[in-house]
Amino acid sequence: MDTTRLGRTGLQVSRLCLGCMTYGDPALGAHPWTLSEDQSRPLIRAAVEAGINFFDTANIYSNGSSEEIVGRALRDFAQRDQIVVATKLRYGWRKGPNSGGLSRKVILAEIDASLKRLDMDYVDLLQIHRWDEGTPIEETMEALHDVVKAGKARYLGASSMWAWQFAKAQAVAERHGWTRFDSMQPELSLLYREEEREMLPLCRDQGVGVIPWSPLARGRLARPWGQATARIESDVFGSTLFAKTEDNDREVAAALAAVAGARGAPLAQVALAWVLAQPGVTAPIVGVSKPPQLDDAVAALALKLDSEEIAALQAPYRPHAVVGF
Repeated sequence: MDTTRLGRTGLQVSRLCLGCMTYGDPALGAHPWTLSEDQSRPLIRAAVEAGINFFDTANIYSNGSSEEIVGRALRDFAQRDQIVVATKLRYGWRKGPNSGGLSRKVILAEIDASLKRLDMDYVDLLQIHRWDEGTPIEETMEALHDVVKAGKARYLGASSMWAWQFAKAQAVAERHGWTRFDSMQPELSLLYREEEREMLPLCRDQGVGVIPWSPLARGRLARPWGQATARIESDVFGSTLFAKTEDNDREVAAALAAVAGARGAPLAQVALAWVLAQPGVTAPIVGVSKPPQLDDAVAALALKLDSEEIAALQAPYRPHAVVGF
């Protein structure tokens, strides 16, 4: 497994990041495809054994049980000083005031709660799950800086937002001497490339690591076009991302099938290889609910697309509505 540095930091991460939204207590999750701890542990172990050292979860995943399961598994299967654990905060799953958002109160409470669930002294990467319109960015950035200075997080990251918001947050941190964001989680796949306009160039210019989510478009690029799965049919958030199928998405899928057929490779491998080939991408976040999915993800690292194949994959794409913020 190759490793690379996260943005301009010295932190070494594997070229694949294991997304842990799939792992959690099914009774607490908001989706029926959540895997129990007994089902999750072998997959997390296989990822570690494949050389993945980068793991991404969030406080909201299965009401915190994802962090608990991931923490126990990594404690059993990996060495803490060799792995990179990332979590996120912004959304609350408890009811009542101050259960979500990016206020100082919420940030300081949620990092402590995440560390307790993970049973760790610190996380390597603490990320804001989205922008919070209700909190001044100065309050958010100072609180995040204090978390880093307290030793509870090593680095900071952000997720999908407008490029101007990200630039504003970075400028505020720099102006006050606070910790800046070293990573960005945007949505990026052959079916959603809107971040190529501003966010990805901004990250490349500023040396920010890019760890895309949904690189296979919530599984739509891993199987023949239009083939339904239990996850696709029950993924509430995913339905908001693809609520209206763009007219040319079928053409993109056809181009993917053509390149994959010529290569003799699975669709998922080619689609992920395209994301890995994009300038500035550090490590796509891959979800794994079955062993073959991990095999495809690892194999994609060795699949190097040539310029003609990349051009063929990209040619059918047309602008999409911006979603996911």
